[in-house]
Amino acid sequence: MEVSNVLMTLLERRRAGEIAGIPSICSSHPLVIEAALRRSRRTGAPVLIEATCNQVNQEGGYTGMTPRGFVDQVGIIAEKVGVDTRDIILGGDHLGPNPWRKLAAPVAMAKAEAMVAAFVTAGFSKIHLDPSMGCAGEPEGLDDAVTAQRTVRLARAAEAAARTSGLAPPLYVVGTEVPPPGGARHALDHVEPTSAERARATLAIFRGAFEAAGLAEAFARVVALVVQPGVEFGHDAVAEYDPARAQFLSRALDGKNLIFEAHSTDYQSVARLTELVRDRFCILKVGPALTFALRETLYGLDFIASELVPDYPSRALAKAMENLMLAEPRWWAPYYPDDPERQRIWRHYSYSDRIRYYWPYPEADAAVRRLLRALSGVAIPAPMARQFLPHLEFAKRSSRHDGETVLLASIDEVLGQYAAACAPGS
Repeated sequence: MEVSNVLMTLLERRRAGEIAGIPSICSSHPLVIEAALRRSRRTGAPVLIEATCNQVNQEGGYTGMTPRGFVDQVGIIAEKVGVDTRDIILGGDHLGPNPWRKLAAPVAMAKAEAMVAAFVTAGFSKIHLDPSMGCAGEPEGLDDAVTAQRTVRLARAAEAAARTSGLAPPLYVVGTEVPPPGGARHALDHVEPTSAERARATLAIFRGAFEAAGLAEAFARVVALVVQPGVEFGHDAVAEYDPARAQFLSRALDGKNLIFEAHSTDYQSVARLTELVRDRFCILKVGPALTFALRETLYGLDFIASELVPDYPSRALAKAMENLMLAEPRWWAPYYPDDPERQRIWRHYSYSDRIRYYWPYPEADAAVRRLLRALSGVAIPAPMARQFLPHLEFAKRSSRHDGETVLLASIDEVLGQYAAACAPGS
């Protein structure tokens, strides 16, 4: 499955007036990837899996994986599930200097160029170029002109990597009004959509920068523009999509062979997701909502094991995760409020789901494996499933299922919402 064929076909369908979109699975968790691939095999729908710059980069990211390592992991899971890797679209999300923002811009950008090249060389064919956030000594958000110039630098690195590797040049996603990776840090009241004028001006600035750099052919492969449609999530709130407030923005690309890519669509209802796709936000990014569902189910199973299994300590998984997060606070401390009790709650239950950073740790993996072993062969009474797994209908109907099946089902429920929105009526 060539990414160019899938996304270009999506553009053609939209030009023909068809409502169609594609979910973008932004997660490195093996069970999330497995659930996405199982759904693709079952439905025949294309699957787009993306790695973010914080998860995966040439220095390992928080997962410890390089771009090549991520590709290898996806390949192993695909073989397990029975999916041809040629049927998987791989994308790089927020590729820019964000992991190195505390460094001076020249140093951070050099690292970002190396990262983009590593992603392209590894076989990622959809590249979101995002140098919109300032580095040391710079404003938090950069203006369109600076962002466009830095985007051109990253595109040049990507083009060179594709040529050197003998690979087809990638498709690009660009933009400046990019939500922060992983959700908002501030309290949410409402989120103002990008104005149509701003979207058109941004596109013109980027086009001019690419053409001035001799990269007009590369700009022709820009398939989507990132804007703010008015959706976001924070620790305990979700700003829902309001079509009326985004009505002018949704028409900003009329006459242009482009679509919008919507970030931070996590926790939107199926109705809101469907409206986003209808309004030309055809690439729907989702990440934390998937691992939130995973954590929600793991904690439900943790309660069940505490009740059912005599030698399983009470809330063993939750306690192990609390100890791990307190010992390694760097992934949550800068993002959660200073009040200790509020921090404790958000560590485990925030929509931002920064606990997802800890699942790759050996201590977390061991705690999860202990939980699944404890429940192996244990029948879960239906009333207990209703109590601790109320979001999983199938778990309430049968007592015979292993823990991993329950976890995959919890992720698939979220994936199903995106599938319904991206192919309404199917």
